[in-house]
Amino acid sequence: MTRPTPSTAEIREKFLQFFESKGHLRLPSHSTLSPDPSTLFTVAGMQPFKPQFLGAAARFPGYEGEHKRVTTAQKSLRVTDIENVGRTRRHLSLFEMLGNFSFGDYFKREAITWAWELLTAPQYFALDKTKLHVTIYKDDQEAFELWTQEVGLPEERILRFDADENFWPADAPLKGPNGPCGPCSEIYYDRGPDFGSDSWEDYAQTRESARFLEIWNLVFPQYDRQEPRPDGTPVLADLPFKNIDTGMGLERIASILQDVPDFYGTDTFRPIIERVAELSGQAYQGETSVSHRVIAEHLRSVSMCLADGVTLSNTGRGYVVRKVLRRASRHAYLLGFREPVLHSLVALVVAAMGEAYPELKQNEAQVQGAIKAEEARFLATLESGTQRLDAMLGKLEKGQTLNGAEAFMMSDTYGFPLDLTREIAEEYGVSVDEAGFDKALEEQQERARAASRYGKSELFGEVQDVLENVVREHGATEFVGYEELVTEGEVLAVVQGGESLSKLPGGSEAQVVLSRTPFYAEGGGEVGDQGWLEWQGEGNSAGRAFVRDTRKTPQGLHLHDVIVEEGELHVGARVRGVVAPDRQATERHHTATHLLHAALRAVLGSGVRQAGSLVAPDRLRFDFSHGAALTAEELREVERLVNRWIQADFPVTYASMAIDQARAAGAMALFGEKYGDVVRVVSVEGGVPFADTLVTSKELCGGAHVTRTGEIGSFVLVSDENVAAGVRRIEALAGEAASDYVREQLRTLSSLAAGLNTSPQQLPERLNGLQGQLKELQSQVTTLKRQLAQAQMEGGSAQEVRELGGFKVSSLRLSGVEGNELRVAADSLLDQSKADLVVVASDKGLVVKATKSAVERGAHAGQLIGKLAQAGGGKGGGRPDMAQAGIQDAQAALRALDSAF
Repeated sequence: MTRPTPSTAEIREKFLQFFESKGHLRLPSHSTLSPDPSTLFTVAGMQPFKPQFLGAAARFPGYEGEHKRVTTAQKSLRVTDIENVGRTRRHLSLFEMLGNFSFGDYFKREAITWAWELLTAPQYFALDKTKLHVTIYKDDQEAFELWTQEVGLPEERILRFDADENFWPADAPLKGPNGPCGPCSEIYYDRGPDFGSDSWEDYAQTRESARFLEIWNLVFPQYDRQEPRPDGTPVLADLPFKNIDTGMGLERIASILQDVPDFYGTDTFRPIIERVAELSGQAYQGETSVSHRVIAEHLRSVSMCLADGVTLSNTGRGYVVRKVLRRASRHAYLLGFREPVLHSLVALVVAAMGEAYPELKQNEAQVQGAIKAEEARFLATLESGTQRLDAMLGKLEKGQTLNGAEAFMMSDTYGFPLDLTREIAEEYGVSVDEAGFDKALEEQQERARAASRYGKSELFGEVQDVLENVVREHGATEFVGYEELVTEGEVLAVVQGGESLSKLPGGSEAQVVLSRTPFYAEGGGEVGDQGWLEWQGEGNSAGRAFVRDTRKTPQGLHLHDVIVEEGELHVGARVRGVVAPDRQATERHHTATHLLHAALRAVLGSGVRQAGSLVAPDRLRFDFSHGAALTAEELREVERLVNRWIQADFPVTYASMAIDQARAAGAMALFGEKYGDVVRVVSVEGGVPFADTLVTSKELCGGAHVTRTGEIGSFVLVSDENVAAGVRRIEALAGEAASDYVREQLRTLSSLAAGLNTSPQQLPERLNGLQGQLKELQSQVTTLKRQLAQAQMEGGSAQEVRELGGFKVSSLRLSGVEGNELRVAADSLLDQSKADLVVVASDKGLVVKATKSAVERGAHAGQLIGKLAQAGGGKGGGRPDMAQAGIQDAQAALRALDSAF
């Protein structure tokens, strides 16, 4: 009787139920947003459990008691080889990792035998036992015996590999990183000769095969890699308890159990691919099939990240997800789509994965909206950008290199990430000058910092006459953005790539000069405003352009960096400028920066001067002159002062006055700003008490601010760091950003407290208690090791004193003693034996000590230990009176003693 083909959902559920039957707690998947600050995304099933692997109590929010056995299906994201996704049938960016974990409970025997049971038992996955193969770490004899004796796997189906293949983290024994590590054992499935003619023995040489598919990795973290010995010898100490971390790729096992040739044939991807083929009219075959796979795979990744709360942006996680989405959008374009289509496929992702990951269902509408908006923006520039890039690449021969400046132009002007340009170039057989790209990026950033960015600069040198003509005819741009966030103005000029244009078609990008604008231009540390230009064209057809940034020329013209989303923009048109809501968050951070400056001067002294700043919707950064790190109490006082201003809800006023009058009134000037005869003074109408004085804030500033300090809402300092000699940098948050930050910190604190089985209030006491226990235990271990060494010495382990090379020499072999205790044992032996030199060896260490008189007669412990360590498979050296080495074979090192003199 033929077994029914299981769905991916059924496979996932069967895995989790199996381990629940083995006493595991089933936990929901962690977010794709990494719980570990070392990575942006969750990249492995074990990542959420790093605290437990490092010794934290296995307690989890919402579940009573301690759970040392856990099982999960974890959504994971890796984008390191994104260019291979779709091109091969085995690369994915989003994958589901099925895992079972033990925190000091069971170990190798259970992990191996349960894996075999799940894979082969008729009531579970029922795989053919003869098609399963295994790799192990070359020195893991325990795993070898379990596979051969417990499971009954023939020896010829087991391969031994070095640490680069079968140790976690890879190469940990030799290169690090420090921390938990251990050998691993990988399980492979032989897909048969249809997938390749290579044998298992061939795989031992090539390490690559389409026939042998790795489906499960059993990791055995049993060591704590510590700082290497002085001679570089790795130190692998046993962990206090041994752990299990396993990961089975759901997509991999599904392709086997559903008997399809690759991941994309499974029921997770197939409906999306079939729908793409139906909508595009392009069959899933040949070269075009790459685009089908890219869309299906990337749509899962983007949908999951957006459902987890990632916001598309130009930095951090948001940038990565936007890059993945734009790659999918480009492949939709290659299939003939000229309108947004990816958002309509989200429902298929939800249908396939929504039961296992309910956040997809809950946020489906938001995910669709975000994808549609981004796809529309990208499609607006994709056609013209692709044509431009095709023209550049068409001039090159295979094997040539695309100029880095041109690659940067594709990024800066058309929104093509470097990897997308690289991918398209590879289709032409052309490489990209990435060093040149980086140089162009750096030069652009430098121009952005320069005060003369839009003066007689090379960037706008060719259109300088155009800008000067605008100023002569119309004067400077009238800025009304302090009072109005929506206003009308006339398009006076359109500048693109060194040329002045009369009109700007849809999908194009340029800098636009308006007669009147509500958009604040970048300056004084404040970022330029974003928003929209809206207009009515001929025949009552509406147009719209997104304002990505706003900057200002020395002549007083506001340059709006726009991309036309709808319609066509003409010089002379009347447009409606609408500033994005982010401005309000920027205003909160800008006024908070003024208050921060005043608070720092009050707490640290009048020597504090601003040395730079960044004011943005999501944060503020403030650089200032100060020679030392702020103490915890100073940081508290600064934060407290700013919040007092906020709570007092003082008015914030603005006045224009002569520069001399402003300075006489005590107004502070901002870093890097150039002031005219008449300046704008921003004042907080009220002071807060500190050290018998009333601290006030009054600064020269052209930036946008709140009208009352209470609008800031709240303020929190995030960091204080040194950035240059005598210059420090504070990062801080205001308003909703501050509240979100505090909420996240409280969540983290609660999680840590729960992990230590205490309350947040008692966490310091709990940590102090644990540190005290650890110190006491370490002291006990030291005492026990010394007692162990002494017991072995008294038990007669020392050899008789011998005459070697004119010196009295005594040697001793110990076990379970190392480090400082080994040196103490050498001192004791030197005292007891009355020898000139003593040699003490332990499992992995060797110490040689010599008396002062022996050294005076020519003895040299460092030279002697070099010979002994070499014989013992190690190396070392030291002073004439004392030397230490790491070794592999203590007996061999001691045997070399006779020939060392």
